[in-house]
Amino acid sequence: MAWLEQRILRRENERWNQDDNRRTLPFEWGIEHLGAPANDPEPREFLFRYASEALARSDDFFATTATDDYEFKNNLLSFPSALRTAYAVNNTVYARLFPAGKGKRAVIILPQWNADERSHVNICRFLNRCGVAALRLSMPYHDRRKPDGIERADYMVSPNIGLTLQASRQAVMDVKRSARWLEQQGYTRLGILGTSIGSAVAFIAMAHEPAFRAGVFLHVSTYFGDVVRTGLTTSLVWASLRDHVTPEEIRRFWAPISPFPYVHRMVGRDGQCLLISAKYDPSFLPEFSRHLFAELDRYQIGHQRLVLPCGHYTLADLPFNYIAALRFATFLRRALG
Repeated sequence: MAWLEQRILRRENERWNQDDNRRTLPFEWGIEHLGAPANDPEPREFLFRYASEALARSDDFFATTATDDYEFKNNLLSFPSALRTAYAVNNTVYARLFPAGKGKRAVIILPQWNADERSHVNICRFLNRCGVAALRLSMPYHDRRKPDGIERADYMVSPNIGLTLQASRQAVMDVKRSARWLEQQGYTRLGILGTSIGSAVAFIAMAHEPAFRAGVFLHVSTYFGDVVRTGLTTSLVWASLRDHVTPEEIRRFWAPISPFPYVHRMVGRDGQCLLISAKYDPSFLPEFSRHLFAELDRYQIGHQRLVLPCGHYTLADLPFNYIAALRFATFLRRALG
């Protein structure tokens, strides 16, 4: 099947090259975003300590509560993020609800990096037809959360190590605060679905939020740093990082925002996860997906998996998107009861 792999990889590169507004941002330690002085003479040591403590106390690291300031009108939800950043426009969370009658099932939807407000709307409507409500969440530095002068969601995944850590932490906290709002609306059977970086955020959120009965993860990997270092879509980020940090260092620095360290937290939640990966993915390398599958097996965590003969971008193309949608819609309907 070498011809299919070559065709998929050629299409992946074509899709990546369609965007002409990428830019290479400068390397920054960014520890001021994590509460340290920007001029700390030992930023490496600070980041090692910070990551180690975050992993050891991840419940506290991602802790949040409901807010009294939810605003909901015309199916549009907004609320203040529990984590305040240096960019005021990023500190308000936006989401769009796609209701489905009077049912109690709802799924939080997290699109991919650099998704616009239209992304994953079709997924939401498809779930509606299956009797499942959907809350499509805009992640940090996306959509209306972008600072002025920023075309892309560069601050979500960037060569600024501290800012990237903060952004994914904020995303997980925003998901949990969204779940509290759904519960207030009477939704008692909650699920989550994420794509690409949305998948990583969704996995971490589910590992720290018992209210989620089911999770669907489109594109799966192990460590955030390994994806950035080896992936096509993040090649410009690594271009700025590689002269300043080693692969092992970036894996450790970004471990708290990686799925792999939290696999053990899924013990006892058998049958609640569906993982979908792409056989020819140049962005989430298949070897990393296999490592995550093996870790789930090592902990004897029951789950479903689907590996499709496509790539990262081409999962959104026919027939792969249709196959994936049928699979995850069936899974969510059954898992949410």
